[in-house]
Amino acid sequence: MNGERARRIVITGLGPIAACGVGREAFWRSIREGRSGITRLSAFHVEGCRAVSVGEIAAWDPAVFFPPHRLKRLDRYAQFSVASALLALEDARLPWSKERPQPRTGVSFGTALGGIAGAEDEHARFLQKGPRGVNPTLALQVFGGSAHANIAIECGLRGVGTTNSNSCSSGVVSVGEAMRYIRDGWADVMLAGGAEAPLSPLTFSSFDFIKTMSRWAGQPAAEACRPFDKARDGFVMGEGGCTLVLEELTHATARGAHIYAEVCGYSLNNDAYHMTSPHPDGESTTACMAAALADAGIAPEQIGYINCHASSTQLNDAGEVACIKRLFGDHARRLAISGTKPFTAHPLGATGAMETAICALALQDQWLPPTLHHRTPDPACDLDVVPNVGRPAKFEYAMNNAFGFGGINASLVLRR
Repeated sequence: MNGERARRIVITGLGPIAACGVGREAFWRSIREGRSGITRLSAFHVEGCRAVSVGEIAAWDPAVFFPPHRLKRLDRYAQFSVASALLALEDARLPWSKERPQPRTGVSFGTALGGIAGAEDEHARFLQKGPRGVNPTLALQVFGGSAHANIAIECGLRGVGTTNSNSCSSGVVSVGEAMRYIRDGWADVMLAGGAEAPLSPLTFSSFDFIKTMSRWAGQPAAEACRPFDKARDGFVMGEGGCTLVLEELTHATARGAHIYAEVCGYSLNNDAYHMTSPHPDGESTTACMAAALADAGIAPEQIGYINCHASSTQLNDAGEVACIKRLFGDHARRLAISGTKPFTAHPLGATGAMETAICALALQDQWLPPTLHHRTPDPACDLDVVPNVGRPAKFEYAMNNAFGFGGINASLVLRR
């Protein structure tokens, strides 16, 4: 593909539900003010589990969004999915109605684990009370596709419907695929995003056991997430969701919609190497970013900011920086890159959607989000990581990277 297309795709609505804030205004205010949403885990304790920090939606009240009869059929994962979609539609000022279904509006969603944590809770009830103690709608809640299905049912959206499960790349994949559906004429409007609710004992501890999560036990708890810092020791698991409204440009301008940014490039590939470790030579990661640039029809030196995957693990952060250097050459030294998971933690399949929203807002405000908790520079991550404090900047294009278990790589390019 080249950059000359009849159908251009823009972002007109944002609906984040994150540890640092619920709704676009609260979410972006926290990031502009440098306030992390990461706290100490208090909801449960697992003997032998050494990870103690989380990004929890502590004040979550689903009754704000759903009547009691709906809540009986929505686990926490689906609540985040549907509520974030409603927030995005409200932000986009886009009408919806169950009574007047929309065949040209679809849903593209992503999740790593779907309703598995909710099923874990139900299994505990099953052991205590038998089958009669289990929520009768469990079978409808546990599968990942409940995200887009419940959004479509809630809002009367009869267009494309899909939920991908590409681990931590899922949110970026959902946005990229939504862009393709609109570009290829399948839809005029897509709700794209991701959701995750993984904070339950078995699910949480399973990631701790494979030593991927930070074991920082100091204060403040937020410093457990330290992208690009020499002392980083793993990611911090979070929960939440984020939906973006994507529209074909003329559809958006015809109704006078506010446009945050344009989605103009996307790529997806695989390392084909290992389930948890990135390929040492970074060939596929570099190729993924290059293909996203080619899809957008731009040169590497036109990118002004990269929101990195930057999961705060030793291998991932250093490997991503090495790939950026390889692809961008001398321009890498002029690039601003940052890792924003210290704000949101890492809600797995939802993170990429949150970080796409951050890129859109950064482009709109011409402001670079910082990498918090950067205390000790790492020679392997020696680019401009916008340490600790955000700053104004002029840039036309931003890139968002997401890399997941299984070697799944996804990149987006956004334009101001």
